[in-house]
Amino acid sequence: MKINRLQPKLVVVTGAGSGIGRAISLRFAKLGAHVVVSDIDLRTADETVALIEANGDRASSALLDVTDPDAWERVAADIRAKFGVADVLVNNAGLVVAGAFLDTTPQSWDRQLGPNLMGVVYGSLVFGRQMAELGRGHIVNIASAASYTPVPGTSAYNVSKAGVRMLTDCLRVELGPKGVSATSICPGLINTNLGNHAETVGIDANLFQDGVGILDRVRDFVDTLPISPLSPDLVARAAVRGVRFDLDVVPVRTEAWLTYAMYRIAPSVTRGILRQFPVERLEAAGVRLMSVLDRVSA
Repeated sequence: MKINRLQPKLVVVTGAGSGIGRAISLRFAKLGAHVVVSDIDLRTADETVALIEANGDRASSALLDVTDPDAWERVAADIRAKFGVADVLVNNAGLVVAGAFLDTTPQSWDRQLGPNLMGVVYGSLVFGRQMAELGRGHIVNIASAASYTPVPGTSAYNVSKAGVRMLTDCLRVELGPKGVSATSICPGLINTNLGNHAETVGIDANLFQDGVGILDRVRDFVDTLPISPLSPDLVARAAVRGVRFDLDVVPVRTEAWLTYAMYRIAPSVTRGILRQFPVERLEAAGVRLMSVLDRVSA
């Protein structure tokens, strides 16, 4: 029996204690799903559950370290015992390692690929087996516009998200005949705390300092505008569309669509443009931008 793509009954979301994961949880709960809100920080997961329940919707929380395959097995078994097999799994948990490629250590690569790529592999494997057993289900993987845009200074992050996007394609091919589909969501710039917790290698960590870093300053400025174009709910709506229409790739925001088009049509042009912005130049530009934002907000 196929899932109800308009109103899935059971949705599991990782990294759902804040930001995009929280917005996705709220959005699917509003559609009538029971949402299992998982996070490595159970306190924030419980906060998301409280927000969902305050709206009169249904949710429960689960402690999950996505880098631990045994934890995935335990959580998936517990969810199945309590609620049944998930209709939708959303692999959202992740982090950012920022710095020049030559400064990025093997340890930093492990730190980046663990949650961003292997966490998605583990979750897709465990829940994919359950879904294939019943012949229905949908896996939503939160990738990034960085998955097809080789931005200098985030090579480890770009590689992790490119892996997620290719994994999603593989899932569509291999699990499709078993009734299970998959979607890659590729956001551009979105207002989350992802950058605040970035690990920096070889660049000024103050650019990512929580509350006063460049990403926070830009978002604070944009939030003063009449519209809110950076809302995580944009990604949540894209995730819902991905399930509803069984889409393969869903860029989110104009810059994500433009870079996706460039990647498909003229990848060499994209690389040529980005070569003009080495990490050192981007770091200096970030410092200058913070100075400009200081003057604007004064």
